Amino acid sequence: MIVHPFPPLFNEESEVLILGSFPSVKSREQRFFYGHRQNRFWKVMACVLNCPTPESIEEKRAMLLGNHIAVWDVIGSCNITGSSDASIQDAAPNDLSPIFDGAQIRAVYANGGKAYELYQKYLYPQNGREIVRLPSTSPANAAFSLEKLVEQWKVIGQELGRA
Repeated sequence: MIVHPFPPLFNEESEVLILGSFPSVKSREQRFFYGHRQNRFWKVMACVLNCPTPESIEEKRAMLLGNHIAVWDVIGSCNITGSSDASIQDAAPNDLSPIFDGAQIRAVYANGGKAYELYQKYLYPQNGREIVRLPSTSPANAAFSLEKLVEQWKVIGQELGRA
């Protein structure tokens, strides 16, 4: 059983929550979100927010919080092989109430189908908050070019009044 090794990223000004499934091996090593160099999350968010692509963890943190975005994962612990979402078993969800209670979240987005599926299974019945499924920024999602991802993810910029 692997336990999620780092806390959610949010503050009292967060308005949008983006949920992944569970951190990749690289993210677990770095103890921060979307740590695999090939994951397109940071490039997509930089395009959506019209910001330079952040490099350091501090730059990434500042970009998200400065744009009222919270990030967390649906799963708090599970058995997983490597970074494969398809291998997730014995999942236990994270408690999202600290984010919902401590921020002004008005929209929730899933980074990919697995995050969406796990949210619907474990968390929607608890909190009743709708979630919007976005295509995964993972390098495994080869069907979506960076341009196609940005086009789909622009809904976050629109939600925040940036588009």
